Amino acid sequence: MIVLIITYGLVIGSFLNVCIFRIPRKESIVFPGSHCPKCNAKLKWYDNVPLLSYMTLRGKCRYCKSDISIQYPIVEMLTALMYIVLYKEFNLSMNYFFYSILSSILIVITFIDLKEMIIPDFLVVMIFILAILYKSINFFLFGLSINLLYDLGGLLLAGGIFLIIVLLSKGGMGAGDIVLISALGFVLGAKYILFNIFLSFILAAIISAFLLLAQIKTRKDPIPFAPFINFSFFITVLWGQAIVDWYLNLFI
Repeated sequence: MIVLIITYGLVIGSFLNVCIFRIPRKESIVFPGSHCPKCNAKLKWYDNVPLLSYMTLRGKCRYCKSDISIQYPIVEMLTALMYIVLYKEFNLSMNYFFYSILSSILIVITFIDLKEMIIPDFLVVMIFILAILYKSINFFLFGLSINLLYDLGGLLLAGGIFLIIVLLSKGGMGAGDIVLISALGFVLGAKYILFNIFLSFILAAIISAFLLLAQIKTRKDPIPFAPFINFSFFITVLWGQAIVDWYLNLFI
């Protein structure tokens, strides 16, 4: 099963790379088929084997010999790794399929924000739709209760906190971050979105300090925040309760 999950993750990761490249350019993610963005040569099936093609071609286009971005194998491996971790936690349950799809959307958002400094609105809308479907299926098919006020509270709380930050920072954080954190607040609810927010700022502070000390970034360079939000969400889903319990036991 692990081999199947890895293969599935690599294939989906390859598709996510297409989304990351084409969505900001408002191009179809279906047509035309895969092609080199430099020379536009149509790629054969053996040029599109996740991870293996990149290694076989040594990171070069077969036709024009231009460099293939290291992003491609990174996204493929990250997706496969994330699917494995989710499988270990949830097995092949409803939770697994929900969080694997959601994580895939967040990977696309993360890399688009890293490259383009934008968060496409329709990807966030997809998170809302996915969350509503997930909560509805759990209620109607499995009889699990839904606390809509708790979920909406998470949305409003997260959106409100980030709105205040945007207003106070005068552009230091974008409106896309508000919409994204609101969507994740609806998924997690009021309690866990606070942990998500807290952890995202801790990670942002650590990574930003490293980038400044390493002189990779300067104080004037913008640093996208969506990657910190999304990685913190993943940690919150998997280990949020355990971390909160550990923290409370430590001081109470």
